[in-house]
Amino acid sequence: MNVLKTLRPLRILPGDINGLLALSVDNLSVMALLAGILIGGFGVPADTVLGRMIPGTAFGVLVGDLLYTALAVRLARRLGRTDVTAMPFGLDTPSTIGMAVLVLGPAFVRFRASGLDAEAAGLETWHLGMAATMVMGLVKLPLSFAGRSLRRIIPQAGLLGSLAGIALMLIGFLPIIELMQSPVIGFLSLGLVLYALVAKGRIPGGLPGVLFAVLVGTALYYILWICQFSGMVFHTPVLTPLRFSLPRPDLEILHSLPLALGYLPLLVPFALLTIIGGVNNTESARVAGDDYDVRSILLAEGAATLAAGFVGGVAQTTPYIGHPAYKQMGARVAYTWLTGLCIGIGGICGVLSNLLELIPIAVLAPVLIYVALDMTVQAFQAIDARHSVAVVFGFFPAIARMVTIELSNTTFLSPERFNELLTTTTGGLPQLAVIVALGNGFIITATIWTAVVAEMIDSRMRNAAAFLAVGSVLCYFGIIHSVRADGSMYALWQLSGVSHAVAIQFCTAYAGLAATLWLLSTFLAGKPKPSN
Repeated sequence: MNVLKTLRPLRILPGDINGLLALSVDNLSVMALLAGILIGGFGVPADTVLGRMIPGTAFGVLVGDLLYTALAVRLARRLGRTDVTAMPFGLDTPSTIGMAVLVLGPAFVRFRASGLDAEAAGLETWHLGMAATMVMGLVKLPLSFAGRSLRRIIPQAGLLGSLAGIALMLIGFLPIIELMQSPVIGFLSLGLVLYALVAKGRIPGGLPGVLFAVLVGTALYYILWICQFSGMVFHTPVLTPLRFSLPRPDLEILHSLPLALGYLPLLVPFALLTIIGGVNNTESARVAGDDYDVRSILLAEGAATLAAGFVGGVAQTTPYIGHPAYKQMGARVAYTWLTGLCIGIGGICGVLSNLLELIPIAVLAPVLIYVALDMTVQAFQAIDARHSVAVVFGFFPAIARMVTIELSNTTFLSPERFNELLTTTTGGLPQLAVIVALGNGFIITATIWTAVVAEMIDSRMRNAAAFLAVGSVLCYFGIIHSVRADGSMYALWQLSGVSHAVAIQFCTAYAGLAATLWLLSTFLAGKPKPSN
């Protein structure tokens, strides 16, 4: 009897099938985007991405879904209820795309430029991705105990504004260029994604919108391939026999840890955003009737990310937005363990690798564009309307990072010319050096800039000054506004020449504005704010 009582919450209900389909499509879409960007955008060998990165990444989803299932069962027992819905869980879309575009892809290009062949460069990139994912997991574990405090300290505009900048400039703009290189397929897929997800149009057969757009776009791609449509370049998928690829640790990760630590200005914000998102999603679940312990939710996601990196994964996991929607569709507990098994076993057996190999990048790009639009709009909808200008102000560092990515592409500038322009000036600081420095550490920079403006709008000048003071310290160590082309950190006294001039001026600029705002707050204390 006790065994039956224990298994009762795990039984599969009709709503769990709906939840399984929705959550599996979400996770598969993110993995397809990761594979498409690395293979199609940067030329990382498919064997490395599909045979090494994907199985470990899928394993992280399996671990997290099983942990969230256990938390749901525990809550159901504690409350004596049968209608508890497990928290949806999977790969974090913004940071997964950020890892591909900002860390893994550029690292592969640098490894190739250093003389490594594609296979060796791919392995080095994989080890870096494992190390970076483990670093994010290690960062998230202690942050799990301070999630609510962090949400109180950093204005919501600061958190969402920095994310919106990434979305619009990197997740949205760069893929739209890729999409328009095959406009017949890409534009149709984008239109269907917008029809299904933005316009909420009806889909034949009740299929999920993203799945429908991917199926139609992929079918059109292969029809045009058969017809050899004029002007299009086609990628012939290479399907391999299903192979058992058990995720496993690789000691080479130890050699990549120092390199991964150089990416802390990116990795820490990625981890922080999932912690804050986890707090918000847990609150959303509480309002919907399922009162989860927020610390347990955050610790489980940190453990899943750490496990993924340890066995070959290159993307962090997170609780998903939409718990109330899953509850409304009738999903309860079983849909999370079903999703975990489907994604995890599919990754280990090579089913996901073959599936991802079939989907062209032009079909996936529209999903990225939708994600970018949704994240940007969410930033404006979730904040006080008065803080909108702060969010927009936070876009500038992301624009600088996008320009740096494009200019560092050898199609536009040779490495020699790029390095020459970093020190070329006609008066003032070199323009390219300023662009590079503004773009390095852009997520943290955007968070600080947005928070400063939001605090000024709310007449909290000393809070704004404190954020600026923190920014000055971060500048000193190159955590933001690193003057090095690779964005690596340093101590200011280690620099010389033009690099030192750029760094000292950025550092002083933050300190100067911080001091000015603090003096203003002291001088004007108690005086009424003039009305407009």
